[in-house]
This record gives sequence, C-alpha cells and structure tokens, in this order.
Amino acid sequence: MKIVYGPKGTGKTKVVIADANALVESAKGHVVFITDTNRYMYDLKYQIRFIDVKGYNIRCENEFVGFIKGIVAANSDNEYIFIDGIARITGNALSDLGEFFAMVERLEKDFSVCFVFTCSAAKEDLPEFLKKYVD
Repeated sequence: MKIVYGPKGTGKTKVVIADANALVESAKGHVVFITDTNRYMYDLKYQIRFIDVKGYNIRCENEFVGFIKGIVAANSDNEYIFIDGIARITGNALSDLGEFFAMVERLEKDFSVCFVFTCSAAKEDLPEFLKKYVD
C-alpha cells in the first residue's frame, strides 16, 4: 500500500495519474483508477479501468468497502487499484478510517493487489496507522 499525501491543491492526483500511466507498461495485471469525478478520465491511458464512484451512489465507508471488495472479487487480474480522495469518497475523516485501511491491508495480502491512495493532509497530520505506508 502507498499513501500519496499533501494539502489540497498540491498535485497529488497528478502524481497518481502519472504513476498509474507508467505502471501500464510493466503491470502483469490490470490497473484500476477510482475517484469521485470524471474530470481525469482522459488523462489516464485507455488501458486503465477508470471508475467514477458518483454513478454508484456510495454514501458511506461501509458501502465503499463492499464496492472495493466487489472490484477485487470480480477480477483476479487486478494488480493495482488507485483511489483518489478516500476521505471525500467515504465522507469520513482520515482518522476515522483505521478499520477501512486494515481491511485493505488484508485484501492486499490475500489477493495480491496493490492499493495507492491520495490523502489530503500534511505528513504530520496523517493518522499513525497510515504513516507506515508513506515513503
């Protein structure tokens, strides 16, 4: 798992888009990019599965957990899953997402998928459970 962090407007999304586009060349499996807007749809290479969660009416963390598990279960060839704006999508503060990130960690281990998240926070403001995923 990797966390790309920084205050709002510091270019986190551009970083993960560049990372996803670069991985397409070397990934053995599929690359998935999940966000809550279609704004970046055309910035990603066509081989990347783009998902705008607004169309799925996700209203809380539990619904998003089911959504993520469904994506993992639906295709065992998913290798990388990028999630842009986890706090926005779930409607929760980062500090309240400890159980969510523990679940993601289990998914990574059990299904050999790598998650990359953007989090709008300075490094010192990240919850302790996320700091082990920061470069």
